[in-house]
Amino acid sequence: MSATDPVIVVGAGLSGLATALATAANGRSVVVLEAADLVGGAAAYSGGQVWCGANHVAAREGVEDSLELTETYIRDVASHLAPETLDEKAFLRWLNTSPSAMKYWEDLEAIRWTMIPGLADYHNEAAGALPQGRYLTNAVIDGSVLGDWREKLRYSPYFPVGTTYHDLLDKGRRATFVDDDGQTGEATKHSHAGLPAFGLTDGTGFDSAESGDPLTYGTGVVASFLNRVLQEEDIEIRVGHRVTALLTDEDGAVTGVRADTADGGVTLHGPVVLATSTYDWDPELVKTILGLDDEDWGSVAPESLRGDGLRLAQSVGGQLARIPANATPILPGWRSELGTGFGYGPEYAMPHSMIVDRTGNRYCNDSYWVDICRKTLDPDDRHLPFFLIWDDQHRNKYGLAATPPGGEYPEGWVEQAPTLQELGDKLGIDGQQLEKTADRFNGFARDGVDSDFGRGTVDYVNRFAGDPDNTPSPVLGELTQAPFHGIRLRFVGTGIGTSGVHIDGDGRVLDAEGTPIAGLFAAGSVAALTTTGTAYNSGIALGRGLTLAYLIGHELAGQPIP
Repeated sequence: MSATDPVIVVGAGLSGLATALATAANGRSVVVLEAADLVGGAAAYSGGQVWCGANHVAAREGVEDSLELTETYIRDVASHLAPETLDEKAFLRWLNTSPSAMKYWEDLEAIRWTMIPGLADYHNEAAGALPQGRYLTNAVIDGSVLGDWREKLRYSPYFPVGTTYHDLLDKGRRATFVDDDGQTGEATKHSHAGLPAFGLTDGTGFDSAESGDPLTYGTGVVASFLNRVLQEEDIEIRVGHRVTALLTDEDGAVTGVRADTADGGVTLHGPVVLATSTYDWDPELVKTILGLDDEDWGSVAPESLRGDGLRLAQSVGGQLARIPANATPILPGWRSELGTGFGYGPEYAMPHSMIVDRTGNRYCNDSYWVDICRKTLDPDDRHLPFFLIWDDQHRNKYGLAATPPGGEYPEGWVEQAPTLQELGDKLGIDGQQLEKTADRFNGFARDGVDSDFGRGTVDYVNRFAGDPDNTPSPVLGELTQAPFHGIRLRFVGTGIGTSGVHIDGDGRVLDAEGTPIAGLFAAGSVAALTTTGTAYNSGIALGRGLTLAYLIGHELAGQPIP
């Protein structure tokens, strides 16, 4: 392998595209190999939140933050579960580099950042938390700038692409999904249809009334980077190329890849960056890492996320770094009412609903996925199976998934009964206890204070997932109106993991002795989140991925960090 060989990036999600861009912008050619026929990966389906403490965008908006406050926040959150999983050197490398990386991407014109207004850090109770300022996303981009590549970009069915966070936080996430005809965003999955017919502005002067293709959320963030990548002559993107093996020399250094295509196998030589995201669609890895079987698991990530990067790294001596399963960013969700695939949404956090286990008892802050995951998968007190219970007020106000407010659920998809006791019997729940649980919950809903589990105390959830028009709490409402409804939940992955390939703070893949494997790097969610340990906050996955892309790209191009 020579210094003139191109860098081979495996995966064309956000981290992969950003790594390619940083490498090419610093003078080295890149080939990006994407297993699927579309680019964008899990990031394109996401909310497009990029978390970064002490960032320049917040500073120009007048938000006061510092690296010291950011460090305090992460350390406080990480201290409550498996604090030993936080890699001190990697943490400090990310903490101190991330603000520079975010500014670098904007200076390179890879993205126009905007701060998400009024969105608090997850753990508002933690020392160092801020009420806003650490979440970045893209200013609206017109999809037409991508030319022919627009049709190769994944389009999120899980967020109301075309609207902005200003709209979502004002109306509520669920309400933003419902159009003037009462249809929901999930009704237009995997299409370019369903964009709002009204104009919007994000404060940057972009008016969607003048464009048929405004891109926001994860789709927009990826589109921004893809637009800039396409301007680099030294980047080649090849879709439909699934890497199946890493090549090594006699010293164990990685020197290239073999990939399968529709036209046969290909071999390429050069250093390799794994950017393949997680293992969501590999049942064996899901069972090994999360301890979940098919009946308790699903994913809304692209089906190309099959654990390829993890298996490739292990084939040359890379290691799996483990973080507790109940610290993984996975969400309560359901099998799609269409009979195929899976779904999730804010409905579980909205008023007139609650989550219980088979005993009919609540056991967590059931509006907050962090607590739901932490308690449901507690290895010393698991609460599987778990169920979402709601009343007809919830159906009339919010609907569920592709069923709009006031709509009828598809036959056989959810259970329905005139009483909670009968509903419990249908779901295999203790119906008598379910009624008692609802009675107690209803008292909390009337008062707006959940004295048992703190539903309504997480500012992020109240703003991002609740109903801003509901009082006295955006996430609390009585369950009193028959018929009552219920569904068995499952955990749903979104292409964000915590366990993964073990790397150092610069993205170098490590062997069993903790030594970097020459020629092999990893960026994004394929790499274990030892950077922050169990201190996950929405946006850290994309923020860390972009920071690693910045570091790896400069190193492989032989350029110092600015």
